[in-house]
Amino acid sequence: HESPPPPEVDEKMVFADLKLMRPLMDAIDAAGYLHPTPIQEAVIPPALRGTDVIGQAQTGTGKTAAFLVPFLNRWRPHKLKGPIGVVMTPTRELALQIATEADKLAPSRHFRCVPVYGGTGMQRQLDGLARGCDLVVGTPGRMLDHLQRGSMSLSQVRYAVLDEADRMLDIGFRDDIERILKKCPAERQTLLMSATVPDAIKRLVNRYMRDPVHLHMMPEKPTVDKIRQSYFTVDQDRKFELLKRVIEREKPRQCLIFVERKRWADNLYRDLKRAVPKAAVIHGDLPQSQRERIMAAFRTADIKYLIATDVMSRGIDVNDLSHVINYDLPMDIENYVHRIGRTGRIGKDGIAISFVLPEQGPHLTDIEMMINRLIEPDGIEGFASAAPRATRPPAEVKVVFSGWEAAKEEKPATDEDGWGADDDAKPAGAEGAPDDRKPTFGRRGKRYSNRL
Repeated sequence: HESPPPPEVDEKMVFADLKLMRPLMDAIDAAGYLHPTPIQEAVIPPALRGTDVIGQAQTGTGKTAAFLVPFLNRWRPHKLKGPIGVVMTPTRELALQIATEADKLAPSRHFRCVPVYGGTGMQRQLDGLARGCDLVVGTPGRMLDHLQRGSMSLSQVRYAVLDEADRMLDIGFRDDIERILKKCPAERQTLLMSATVPDAIKRLVNRYMRDPVHLHMMPEKPTVDKIRQSYFTVDQDRKFELLKRVIEREKPRQCLIFVERKRWADNLYRDLKRAVPKAAVIHGDLPQSQRERIMAAFRTADIKYLIATDVMSRGIDVNDLSHVINYDLPMDIENYVHRIGRTGRIGKDGIAISFVLPEQGPHLTDIEMMINRLIEPDGIEGFASAAPRATRPPAEVKVVFSGWEAAKEEKPATDEDGWGADDDAKPAGAEGAPDDRKPTFGRRGKRYSNRL
């Protein structure tokens, strides 16, 4: 059921053309939204008709409003305990971000959205669910906790969303997702949002969605064209000095710095906070309350340099982020797209800089092949980021087999089988003669390997 990509967004099209109910349009106007993005323009109409939809698009294209608007348009005040809608996300930060967006677009003050996620106390979530709610947004693990406690029921769900579905499968949420969907009524509408649609997601689609429309909104090049991408070749022990030089040269408005490991993030933070002001670090080992404070400060620009791990690559939504620096290249090349997608949000310009170790050349080539684009090399005048490599002299080649030349000089004797005989072989039984001497072309494997 895959549909061709829709045409470019018509600048004349506005949200009013989607024929949404008046209270929702008032909330959209108050939020300052005028023109729908391509994914919103493609997903909202079929979702309003009650069709299951697969929305395949990059991060930073407005997917959140694409699946919230149809639900909010069909919502009406009710006396059910709820929820009647559920949204599953891979990270706590993304859950909180979606809940905030739902509250902003809510068509009524009676609309209630409850975010549920781990790493924080349960009581506030329990109180919100006990009062009754319309929409629950959260991570699959915490949703299962509430289902097992009996504090939440999915028997009244009419609208289910899997946001960043590929990421949820990557971090091992597949079993949890299936258990949650099985507890939802069969007569429901399901939307799935994902940057990629691998076979594992297709199996979920076949099992839990009904005749979905697949809207493929990914461009031919999976990175935003307006993002300027470059890389530095650098030795491991010169990375931090290079980072300071890059920050001094680029003077970013706000900068997100990605590393591969939590421990590396902490180590980099200890060095960076001495070199630049307004630096912070965020990763999964920090308490949830601290992560929320850091994200709030980053969105208000109180934090200028944020060091993060890949778990954050799809949970950070900052509109004015000017630079992304890959301090470590991602091991999973698809994470490269999600990292640099934090800048250049919804068509804005952005800069992505990667630090590449000399031995990571093939890995960089794999990334370039995936994005179908060459990443330009960069350098800072007067700073050698990588030590020059000593050139090795060519290895001396010694010819140890000269049977061909000997054969040209003198015709070898032959035996009855037509094979060349060894002139130097001594008669059997003679002193020092080998017991089982092989012909020239049948020498033992040991002698052959010694020649090599």
